[in-house]
Amino acid sequence: MKKKISLLTLGAALIAVPVLAAPGADGKATVTRAEAEAKATQMFARMDANKDGKLDAADRAAQRTELRAKLFDGLDANKDGSISKAEWDQHSADRAAKRAERGEKRADAGEGKRGMRGHHGKRGGHHGMMLGKADTDGDKAISQAEFQTAALARFDAADANKDGQVTAEERQAQRGAWRAKRGGAAPAAPAGE
Repeated sequence: MKKKISLLTLGAALIAVPVLAAPGADGKATVTRAEAEAKATQMFARMDANKDGKLDAADRAAQRTELRAKLFDGLDANKDGSISKAEWDQHSADRAAKRAERGEKRADAGEGKRGMRGHHGKRGGHHGMMLGKADTDGDKAISQAEFQTAALARFDAADANKDGQVTAEERQAQRGAWRAKRGGAAPAAPAGE
């Protein structure tokens, strides 16, 4: 069960929206299919920690170890190899201040409170479901081909007019459709309707 949960949490970054969520490589709001494919290739290379050509529990463990080391280094302000209560308290205060600042920015922008996105009350959330869809051969690992296929399938689903480009409006409509499917807000109507 623990191995399955680790694989599901790997899906959070694997098949998530980043290929479509960000503007194109040149900063424009439109992303071409070639740009989405290149981004998926870069993401896979970055996530394949042990460079074995697949994303699996070993890669997740390596990422977790690296994250823990970075977190420890950030907490150990005086670099003495241990975290004192003062360092811990300072970290907590800094984190609370950043959280409050983000909340104020959201309030100024008219956004409501947001909770833990992607979890939806269960481990792995909708990202875990995406992982299952990407692992087409059921081997509990995602090959580069499976990763690329899943990323391009998401691109194609968002490309409403099938012109090989995803615009900001198409991305917004896709997010609305995902929210509606999960039981959230209704999808946004395309512009001009």
